[in-house]
Amino acid sequence: MRTYRAAVIGCSRMGGFIDNEVRGDPFVVLPYSHAAGYTTCERTELVACADSRPDRGVMAEFGRQYGIPPEHQYTDYRAMIERERPDIVSVATQPEPRAEIVIYAAEHGVKAVYAEKAMAASLADAQAMVAAVERHGLAFNLGTNRRWDPGFDAVKAMIDSGALGQLKSILIYNTGSLFNTASHYFDLALWLNNDQPVTWAQSCLQTGDGWLEGDVLREDPVGHGHFQFANGVTTYALLTPRGGEYEVVCEGGSITCLNNGREWQVRRMGRNEQGRPTGLVSESFPQFERASSTLRLIEDLVHALDTGEPTRGGVRAAYTSTELIFAFIESHRRGGARIELPLTASSIRLARQTTPRAPVIQ
Repeated sequence: MRTYRAAVIGCSRMGGFIDNEVRGDPFVVLPYSHAAGYTTCERTELVACADSRPDRGVMAEFGRQYGIPPEHQYTDYRAMIERERPDIVSVATQPEPRAEIVIYAAEHGVKAVYAEKAMAASLADAQAMVAAVERHGLAFNLGTNRRWDPGFDAVKAMIDSGALGQLKSILIYNTGSLFNTASHYFDLALWLNNDQPVTWAQSCLQTGDGWLEGDVLREDPVGHGHFQFANGVTTYALLTPRGGEYEVVCEGGSITCLNNGREWQVRRMGRNEQGRPTGLVSESFPQFERASSTLRLIEDLVHALDTGEPTRGGVRAAYTSTELIFAFIESHRRGGARIELPLTASSIRLARQTTPRAPVIQ
């Protein structure tokens, strides 16, 4: 079968070195970074990389670790795409330049894109990405890895089976910063509810108003709120000390992810002989085999390239989770008002002044 040529733009943490931060954790299945995923996947070959930083030390180490010689390392991603002609491009940069890169890749022969989250730094950028991806027929996945996590596959299978009754609510116990963290959790809520349309969102941000200068976001804001789907399911995005925990509540029970997927709990409503409810009773969570969500995401792109079938993620789901980020910000900006979706206009743009975390290079 065909091997697809892959290239990574952005050689830092998620691009190539995040594995060093989680190696040894029995609940994290490697590979985790984009580059490690391509080198592990039997159907992809990592052939080039690009990074725009003037200090090329990180990219040089990336090349050494993943076997990419200097002549295939670029400071200009455009030159890399034009010369290397990759089938798949990973855009593992910060959100601010992502739209420009994805659009260029779409317009210059790339067939699939694996983009880090959040999708874009503005709603207009995200809309332009959707247009370019759909115009050129790209396979597209956003790096919201829980969509490819086998544990959440088991949760979704239970929801879809109706074994616990109709899905009513989804709880996110620590939304965190919107672009970096909530982007994961918003997408997870979409996935568990079969990517139903979202009708409205309402929120309050906890970082004060100093983060916004006119229409420019100078930091990634932290906030909480809730949003509702067209089928009536409501997601509550909270800010509690329970980081990395989520719960789905159905008419007849609940499923809870604890400690970021280290533990899982099912509780079903018990009933007496007369059929009256007697309280929730714990039962075993279905057995599943842990696997690398990064590898499964890449294999999903490969399958789409092989068959022409849509990916599990796709650019429309990526857009919806991004739209929710901007709806949360707009709700706070308008005094906590309910924001109807689709969000027709938002002039807010993320343009941070902070330095991203340095990769752990071993």
